[in-house]
Amino acid sequence: MGQTTHSISDTRYRILEASGEIFAEFGFRDATVMRICERAGVTLATVNYYLREKEGFYSEVLKYWFEVAIKRYPPLLGVTEDTPLEDRIRAFIKSFLLRILDKEKPTWFGKLMAREMMEPTQALDSLIEEIIRPLHKLLGSIVQEMIGTPVNEETIRSCCVSIISQCLYYYNTRFVVERLFQRDMCSPDEIDGIADHITRFTLNGLKHYLEDNSEKGK
Repeated sequence: MGQTTHSISDTRYRILEASGEIFAEFGFRDATVMRICERAGVTLATVNYYLREKEGFYSEVLKYWFEVAIKRYPPLLGVTEDTPLEDRIRAFIKSFLLRILDKEKPTWFGKLMAREMMEPTQALDSLIEEIIRPLHKLLGSIVQEMIGTPVNEETIRSCCVSIISQCLYYYNTRFVVERLFQRDMCSPDEIDGIADHITRFTLNGLKHYLEDNSEKGK
């Protein structure tokens, strides 16, 4: 895998790569410097030089892996504002699914975020402001455009949460679903199918949601 857009030394690159795997596997609290050393193939003194303060380094690891994931899978997968709304919402959904389900290394960010949501650290606040909020704002703007008529922020927020929740379901239950239906939830074809289903479900849900609200307002 190539490095991210900013320049980093080979040693720091190896440590960031190894740290992503260790933090994702063991969580922030149980990730040890020795495990990072073994995975990166470097000495304890080298890791200590770069790591210094664990929480600060952990935040750097999260941001690094987000850059890797977002570079490989941009939020709209390269589609433009001129693309039909249905294609934009599908691109957002598929991009999100790829970042958490694809078996390639960029999914370390999805695993790290899953850990962070279950066992939050001090890094969560900066993650929300720098990563989660901008993505939520992008999705909210698409949802608002799909709805057409102005609606309150609570409605937009609820719709966004429903969309993301559908995606997270497939990550959180993937091992159960794979055994239940004998399917590889992380294969490219399966991810495509999930993206199609969530998109259709979302479009129809929004349509009926608006129809119900319209009927109540009469």
